[in-house]
Amino acid sequence: MRAELDFQGLTVKELSARTGISPRTLEGYLSARGSIPPADIAVTISHALHVSVEYLVTGDSTYNAVNTGKNNSNRFLEEKISIMPFDKKCLVKEFVNLLDSYSVATN
Repeated sequence: MRAELDFQGLTVKELSARTGISPRTLEGYLSARGSIPPADIAVTISHALHVSVEYLVTGDSTYNAVNTGKNNSNRFLEEKISIMPFDKKCLVKEFVNLLDSYSVATN
């Protein structure tokens, strides 16, 4: 869950607002000795993060792709781009724009 919060750029407070679960309870699930939430709470958290419960439990993105319709290759690209330095992100953006303009020109 921590990795998904980081990936989405969310804080525990923001997740709390989305779910109605107290920040203290969420921190308990996130701590090193974290407790495992009951199924209904896990479902609430997964819906708020737009991921599957299985993905939250296992971290295996194949579950996320199957259950949320998010393509694994897109997720891979998002993860790689998210950790790039700003200047590299700018290059990727320029490249995507170039590809987009090329595909428009050829259609």
